[in-house]
Amino acid sequence: MDLALAPETMARWQFGITTVYHFLFVPLTISLAAVTAGLETAWVRTGKEKYFHATKFWGKLFLINIALGVVTGIVQEFQFGMNWSDYSRFVGDVFGAPLAFEALIAFFLESTFIGLWIFGWDKLPKKVHCACIWLVSLGTILSSYFILAANSWMQHPVGYAVDSATGKARLTDLWSVLTQQTVLVNVGHTLSASFLTGGAFVVGIASFHLWRASRARRGPDARTAVMRTSLRLGLTLAAAAGLATAISGDSLGQVMFEQQPMKMAAAEALWDTRAPAPFSVFAVGDVGEGRNDVAVEVPGVLSFLAHHNVTGAVPGINDIARQEAARYGGSPQDYIPSIFMTFWGFRLMIGFGMVSFAAGAAGLWLTRTRRWIDVGFRTTESDVPRLMLTRRRELGPFLTKWAWRAGVLTLGFPLVANSFGWIFTEMGRQPWAVNGLFKTADAVSPGVSTTSVVISLTVFTLLYAALAVVEVRLLVRYAKAGPHMDEAPPDSVPPQDADRPQTFAY
Repeated sequence: MDLALAPETMARWQFGITTVYHFLFVPLTISLAAVTAGLETAWVRTGKEKYFHATKFWGKLFLINIALGVVTGIVQEFQFGMNWSDYSRFVGDVFGAPLAFEALIAFFLESTFIGLWIFGWDKLPKKVHCACIWLVSLGTILSSYFILAANSWMQHPVGYAVDSATGKARLTDLWSVLTQQTVLVNVGHTLSASFLTGGAFVVGIASFHLWRASRARRGPDARTAVMRTSLRLGLTLAAAAGLATAISGDSLGQVMFEQQPMKMAAAEALWDTRAPAPFSVFAVGDVGEGRNDVAVEVPGVLSFLAHHNVTGAVPGINDIARQEAARYGGSPQDYIPSIFMTFWGFRLMIGFGMVSFAAGAAGLWLTRTRRWIDVGFRTTESDVPRLMLTRRRELGPFLTKWAWRAGVLTLGFPLVANSFGWIFTEMGRQPWAVNGLFKTADAVSPGVSTTSVVISLTVFTLLYAALAVVEVRLLVRYAKAGPHMDEAPPDSVPPQDADRPQTFAY
């Protein structure tokens, strides 16, 4: 059978499409839940209506996002039983444990308190209502933790033993599975990238509204006050989370150099062991020959990333492949992942992530005083000092044309970085489903035909395309509409009880 149409290949395409699509929602769900909780806390503490309107606005976008995320996540988990039954049989005892925690603890925490938050605005006291969204945010973080624990076990299996009678992996140490170093660095990197995504999302939409207000030459009003606050919050979040993403990414890289040297060698197209090892900016090579024909390199940087010194040796693809072939059998070529996908996936992840961080840091600097945000709005000499008018005349056209536009474009950069990050992570582990333990070729369902997988792949792809249209249209519609400024904040006492005499039962 043609390898391009083999059930394994089709199943991998299906899982890859659903995973990448699902992960578009995950970072936004995590970050927007926390953003909404923070804004509602500000409203409860200060009583300022701009925080209330911001909470309702970003909370609505959060709800749209989490609804689609839940649907796609459930479909993704079903695939373990449909296309990867041999994988489920082999590792189900271990892999299923963190997923069970995710469903029983995190998902129920989210679903219970999100219902209370949606329907409790005029029924719960402010602080109780605010606590509900914080518990939802906690649920999203716990959910990501347990799922990343399961994925980290695939990257670096610990806390298990293979049963000699059944030939299946058996869980021996749940604590190791949940707390190994791979989990901790993965969680830190994923959460920081999620908050970078949420910060850029907030910046993009706030920039759109402020840009539209400046083009209309409309003076600052209550709506622009909400968006100004949102912009500063988004920029702060993007800058801080971007820095945290870089720091956690460095820690994750060191762990991967130790646990998955092939993945990191492939990410750099480093064919032969070198000391010091260079960082490859650009490379074009021949996989069959195991060499680069063209390479633009920065000496010593890869050694620094791997060992925090510029002289350490980093093993190359050819050497690692020969070692794995000698240990597990087969040809060295069988243990080399897609160099193209890992090499460029790694660079696109870093590139788009760094651009997002740079945009957040630059925007935070430019908007450090209110006048930089208000540039382009209608002003008169009686409103502001002459110096501000001078800066407005000089910088207004530039900021209204380019700065706001850059802010809107920033919205999509972390989403692209996240997608390429997951592609790099999963493609770089191949040919292993569980690194060093269970190959992807052995994980596919034996009774599923190519025709069945092609049909399900087509149906899921078309369904997800339709859901993408629905998601984008809903987000665009409500994002463009902006906050409803005519909605009054609820009182601490529910309106239906405000005029009733208060009675107490002892």
